[in-house]
Amino acid sequence: MPAPIRLRELIRTIRTARTQAEEREMIQKECAAIRSSFREEDNTYRCRNVAKLLYMHMLGYPAHFGQLECLKLIASQKFTDKRIGYLGAMLLLDERQDVHLLMTNCIKNDLNHSTQYVQGLALCTLGCMGSSEMCRDLAGEVEKLLKTSNSYLRKKAALCAVHVIRKVPELMEMFLPATKNLLNEKNHGVLHTSVVLLTEMCERSPDMLAHFRKLVPQLVRILKNLIMSGYSPEHDVSGISDPFLQVRILRLLRILGRNDDDSSEAMNDILAQVATNTETSKNVGNAILYETVLTIMDIKSESGLRVLAINILGRFLLNNDKNIRYVALTSLLKTVQTDHNAVQRHRSTIVDCLKDLDVSIKRRAMELSFALVNGNNVRGMMKELLYFLDSCEPEFKADCASGIFLAAEKYAPSKRWHIDTIMRVLTTAGSYVRDDAVPNLIQLITNSVEMHAYTVQRLYKAILGDYSQQPLVQVASWCIGEYGDLLVSGQCEEEEPIQVTEDEVLDILESVLISNMSASVTRGYALTAIMKLSTRFTCTVNRIKKVVSIYGSSIDVELQQRAVEYNALFKKYDHMRPALLERMPVMEKVTTNGPAEIVQTNGETETAVLETKPPPSGLQPANQANDLLDLLGGSDITPVIPTAPTREPASAGGELLDLLGDLNLTGIPSITAYNKNGLKIDFTFERSNTNPSVTVITIQASNSTELDMTDFVFQAAVPKTFQLQLLSPSSSVIPAFNSGTITQVIKVLNPQKQQLRMRIKLTYNHKGSAMQDLAEVNNFPPQSWQ
Repeated sequence: MPAPIRLRELIRTIRTARTQAEEREMIQKECAAIRSSFREEDNTYRCRNVAKLLYMHMLGYPAHFGQLECLKLIASQKFTDKRIGYLGAMLLLDERQDVHLLMTNCIKNDLNHSTQYVQGLALCTLGCMGSSEMCRDLAGEVEKLLKTSNSYLRKKAALCAVHVIRKVPELMEMFLPATKNLLNEKNHGVLHTSVVLLTEMCERSPDMLAHFRKLVPQLVRILKNLIMSGYSPEHDVSGISDPFLQVRILRLLRILGRNDDDSSEAMNDILAQVATNTETSKNVGNAILYETVLTIMDIKSESGLRVLAINILGRFLLNNDKNIRYVALTSLLKTVQTDHNAVQRHRSTIVDCLKDLDVSIKRRAMELSFALVNGNNVRGMMKELLYFLDSCEPEFKADCASGIFLAAEKYAPSKRWHIDTIMRVLTTAGSYVRDDAVPNLIQLITNSVEMHAYTVQRLYKAILGDYSQQPLVQVASWCIGEYGDLLVSGQCEEEEPIQVTEDEVLDILESVLISNMSASVTRGYALTAIMKLSTRFTCTVNRIKKVVSIYGSSIDVELQQRAVEYNALFKKYDHMRPALLERMPVMEKVTTNGPAEIVQTNGETETAVLETKPPPSGLQPANQANDLLDLLGGSDITPVIPTAPTREPASAGGELLDLLGDLNLTGIPSITAYNKNGLKIDFTFERSNTNPSVTVITIQASNSTELDMTDFVFQAAVPKTFQLQLLSPSSSVIPAFNSGTITQVIKVLNPQKQQLRMRIKLTYNHKGSAMQDLAEVNNFPPQSWQ
């Protein structure tokens, strides 16, 4: 049989292929020749064939049939064979395949080999793909090599020990004696791998963390020598001595100094030296400075040192490299809660990042800008953020609008400014706002009695000829219905009043009704507004009756039902109409153990419906709310807001319409479904009047750690006898220090009244790591499902 071609020739041949099909044909032909050679047990060219097979594997072609040949090469006495055999094992084998266990004895023999390079091959392979069984069997040999005086073997043994600890954490104590003298080594490779090993042990065991805190002075000394040492060509990278070792030591110091005053005090000076002496003209220096900043922020450092760290991040924001700017914004976002004033000094630079072309930088800058808003700068920051909202991409508008709403509610200097800001958002990005924006703005307008004439005039002008922003049209329709008489009378004092007739107002509302852009909900608002105007206008009542009667035959069932009820109000209960349609009283936002609730009409003139909406960030739930407020009387339910003047008796109003039943808040005790790693999930319960088989569960997620939990996702599953509906959460970020909560509503249909059981899955990002956990909830109170 002719000698197979060399690897170099195979590479050259494959590179001449003009098409993918031609390349596949070459590979198949060569694989067939390699298989034939394997079957004939050709020991002469086995090494060459496995090397070619590994190249094909790197190109993405199957090479599993070469696994046993790798084991044969490992068992060979020739170093060149062992080198290819071990390389093949690392690429083609993993712990999921039982074949890898066959090489355990070979690795053990090679770990005790007289040649350091063979020992190094065995250590590399074990550290790369060793299973837990292999690690248990070979940990003793690794520990012996960790104590050897050969620096070449010690650095490889240290990395192999890291892999062993990850696979079998209970073997950690075996390596403790060997770590005593590792930091005394002069060889930088051994120092580097030793620091990696110590870091792994400290992260996995609190006992090891306490044990290694005594090494802080030694680590500080090593880091100081690296900074103060002169030029060393062996370790120099862009003028900085061994930046890789410096970064590793800084990470270990961060772990050792966390929540420990003495260790933090010991490293304050060296951190200040690194922060002030590191060259920033090259990316290497920026990497060291970034690690220094993270260490300063994570330990109990001095206030001056923390300001220095934030100033370093501020300089990063001016860097031309987008990656460095993104890193700076992300780090400032983590520290803004603890060092708010220091971050405020860089506000103008952060706002400038909103204009960056990179979408990742833009998003981080937006999040950080909202975190910087306070009562002193709210006007200036809102001006910048509204300009950003006007020009940003569609994917930013929803989050930006939501952030502006929350900031305006929390820091508004006046009610007029608050109303103007919300209206500007609705005009600019009305289609992207959250569902609770409309009722929240209606509540704000209702409570601002002195602003009614100004607001209705502004809203009237805002929707003239433009119905594209549906939330804006809904709020405008509601306000025109409530305060149409103020619009017509021209009583606005805040700006020049406009002259509007009753017919012009009705023209606008009728245009909303017939517009193709109007959603069903918007049409409901408009029809209800027209009905309200029958008590506020004097000259157009007949026109209003005509419009209402036309929609009594609408194909939209909701619109038809309203029109039929309003017709009945005109014909049978006209004496009740002024009282039923009079102006709404001031609305109060009340809270329960779940989301905030607003009592409002939401387009229904006869009924005030208790709307359940997500709460603004920072609001904490308080008292339980009552049942739906029955404005027609006859019910013994306690109202939750100051009501309008007494209506007619229920005997007259009861025939008018079938009142909607909603939630019955029955005082079911709440439970804690999950409490781990600073994340706490509470469940509160409500039962539905309309369907007793439906349980409404409101989850509240809070975070007691010092950093925000981001990208939070709550998932739930129930047995097949139940049906579950999971509504959208109020946010994806859980603020730190229990400063706010995320709320989410779950509806569970339990027709067989069985005991409720639920499995939940939580995923979120915390401290730069992706977290995931599963839990079962079996302690639901009987009132929630019986």
